[in-house]
Amino acid sequence: MTERTDAPEAFDDEIVDFDGDQEALAERRSLRRVDGMRTELEDVTEVEYRQLRLERVVLVSVWTSGSQADADNAMAELKLLAETAGSEVLDALVQRRSNPDPATYVGSGKVEEIREVVQATGADTVICDGELEAAQLRNLEDRIKVKVVDRTALILDIFASHAKSAEGKAQVEMAQLQYLRQRLRGWGGNLSRQAGGRVAGGAGIGGRGPGETKIETDRRRIGTRIAQLRRKMRDMDATREHKRAERRRNQIPSVAIVGYTNAGKSSLLNRLTGAGVLVEDALFATLDPTTRRMETTNGRQFTLTDTVGFVRHLPHDLVEAFRSTLEESAQADLLIHVVDAADPNPEGQIGAVRQVLGDIGAAGVPELLVLNKIDIADPTMVMTLRANHAGCVSVSARTGEGLDELGEVLEERLPNPEIAVDVLVPYERGDLMDRIHRAGRISSLEHTGEGTAVQAQVRPALAEELAEFTRD
Repeated sequence: MTERTDAPEAFDDEIVDFDGDQEALAERRSLRRVDGMRTELEDVTEVEYRQLRLERVVLVSVWTSGSQADADNAMAELKLLAETAGSEVLDALVQRRSNPDPATYVGSGKVEEIREVVQATGADTVICDGELEAAQLRNLEDRIKVKVVDRTALILDIFASHAKSAEGKAQVEMAQLQYLRQRLRGWGGNLSRQAGGRVAGGAGIGGRGPGETKIETDRRRIGTRIAQLRRKMRDMDATREHKRAERRRNQIPSVAIVGYTNAGKSSLLNRLTGAGVLVEDALFATLDPTTRRMETTNGRQFTLTDTVGFVRHLPHDLVEAFRSTLEESAQADLLIHVVDAADPNPEGQIGAVRQVLGDIGAAGVPELLVLNKIDIADPTMVMTLRANHAGCVSVSARTGEGLDELGEVLEERLPNPEIAVDVLVPYERGDLMDRIHRAGRISSLEHTGEGTAVQAQVRPALAEELAEFTRD
């Protein structure tokens, strides 16, 4: 199996990295926060857009079900999310409850304990492992006296900092605005006063007249911006659909790499194709899909696409905003589901990914499970996973172990052309021969004085075009 462009050669690992130059990673790491050198202004604007100032944080979680190990894994993931956003985690608190408190997420006694921990550690933010209602956020902030952020806002912040393409930025902004529209709030009732005239500080023009509050005005403006983004994204969707239609017209199979965030999807794409996609040991390092064209050993072409990683409880607004991107998975012919075999809970990752795939309509797409990071995984865990998931492949994208087997299995799992043809293609129809080579499976080929005699298996659409050249 080869890539259409030049793949990296097997040089010494100390000299060449299969992940490529990683210029995007160098750019991401070129600026880092320096402790004690904050420059953010502390003024409170008319609308609090809940900009995250994640520097020194305390994590809070409500354990409602599952085992102690499940609760520990959930907290460990929240810690990784916070660190990916640039935070220093100072402490973590877990409360065992049947359901989160409807007013304060945690119980009233636990709120006081959190306030004491915040004061003792000097934290400036509390992150809750759940999607909180506006009232819960407000009640917690009023009692703890520092900013409170929920898991959804944290993930959105990471996406906003990692988005690079115009499409990715538009999708993230859409998700953020949809989240914020339901949680607009002000300080000291600043947003509850009526707009109009001088009372609104000049905001009366463009409002709907006296009687509209500032929070209503800003909610309406957010709605207007969401409508603009939807129009913009429809144009981008049309471009993406055109590319998909071109691949379908040429009968090129498509393979999508899916999996939990930080499972090693981009590393695997780089190892297989030399794509040079950004690789970082962080959650949601890749947001923009990357597609590369590859060839099997017998010359069949297919596309391989790296997609955004999934996570448990992926925010609904994010799934909706990224639906056009996630549809790369739903419309693929085969999914390579990459699993971090070294994770403490790989089965939980598999379940979370399959749940998201079901949400986007990709549950019925054929799946090839790939256990990655076997070079650092517990061998017993790898054996257990292989026993529980028949037909999976074990690899290490870092060392290259198992990639030959993956290539062989991938070729076998690609959709096979199902219609046999025996045709004599005139030499002036080189376009048809090109499509047979790229998308068909040739069993015999002979150049004659009248044209090219070919016996092959092809897709139905191509078989119809070749029907007029069928040999007697």
